[in-house]
Amino acid sequence: MQHWYHILPKHTGLGAYIWIIFCVLPFFFIFRSSSVLEIIFGILMTFIFFLCYRLSFSSDSRMIYVFVSVEIIISLVMTFLFGYVYFALFLAYFIGSIRHLGGFVALYTVHLVTTFVATVLTFFLQMDSLFPYLPFVTIALIGVILLPFTVRYRRNQEKLEEALEDANERISQLMITEERERIARDLHDTLGQKLSMIGLKSELADKLVEKKPSQAKEEMKDIHETARTALKEVREMVSDMRVASLEDEWFRSRQMIETAGMDFKEEGDPSERKLPPLIEHALSMCLKEAITNVVKHSDATSCHISIEHCREETSLTVTDDGKGFRKEDFSEGSGLRGMKERLEFVNGSIEVTKHNPTRLIFHVPTIIKQKERLS
Repeated sequence: MQHWYHILPKHTGLGAYIWIIFCVLPFFFIFRSSSVLEIIFGILMTFIFFLCYRLSFSSDSRMIYVFVSVEIIISLVMTFLFGYVYFALFLAYFIGSIRHLGGFVALYTVHLVTTFVATVLTFFLQMDSLFPYLPFVTIALIGVILLPFTVRYRRNQEKLEEALEDANERISQLMITEERERIARDLHDTLGQKLSMIGLKSELADKLVEKKPSQAKEEMKDIHETARTALKEVREMVSDMRVASLEDEWFRSRQMIETAGMDFKEEGDPSERKLPPLIEHALSMCLKEAITNVVKHSDATSCHISIEHCREETSLTVTDDGKGFRKEDFSEGSGLRGMKERLEFVNGSIEVTKHNPTRLIFHVPTIIKQKERLS
């Protein structure tokens, strides 16, 4: 539905004044008539035309065709009686705004044929009245041919631009949401690991403070250094300046496992192949989350980390002899779900062995490939 101020074409600049002239111009042709009855009849037809024209913008689909039919009849009458053909331009503009293709084609055809027939007949029957305005009449007929397509194209373009704007707004909102979730996961992974290490070292220092004060002081220094490192990493992630290094994360994992009193075994070299930064970051954060879970929840006595570089993918395996995963560990919001989301973002995957032994295998491609579209 359009308001009354949408009747005139939008974004036409000086063209709006031309449309206003077309609204006033019929009275000039009407008052040329010498008969008072014809003048009254012409004024009445003009007001009825603009009334129907206004109603056609605010009516439902069925009544539109009724009002347009009345407007076409009035336009033909004004052409025959007064030689005024410019109502056809108003009709051409409105027909172009009809969205239904069948209705557009039908009304366009009827309007075009009737307007040309009426103009040609009037020209031959009243040549003296139309001949002085022949250039303007020709322009009006060209407008009847082209204006509906121009208006229809502009309306479709405006509709596509609105849809594109809505889509861009939704994409922006999704990007903001995804970035918030990413930052939340990174903060959780980083702080979780560091705070777990601080907790372990604090317990160890508490046990050693009386028996071995010097070793307790060393543990306290490590706690202080770990806290500073955690603060630095948080600041870097918030400012989006840091990409996690797999080699650094491998070293931290060894340090954390040994601090927790577990046996640590390793196989493979994380620096053997240089992975794309996005893939390396995802794999590093998955390793961090896996080691944090081992230390905090597994009650394991040993942990084994291995990495294997193949031609098209890299596989990282974290194995422990702990109690395994519970059902709630696979629920939404858990660490396993977060790791899965990270890997899916880079076209990777995760394999899980719940118990005897507990094993996580992370598969990532060596290059970033575009996901195949669903058929």
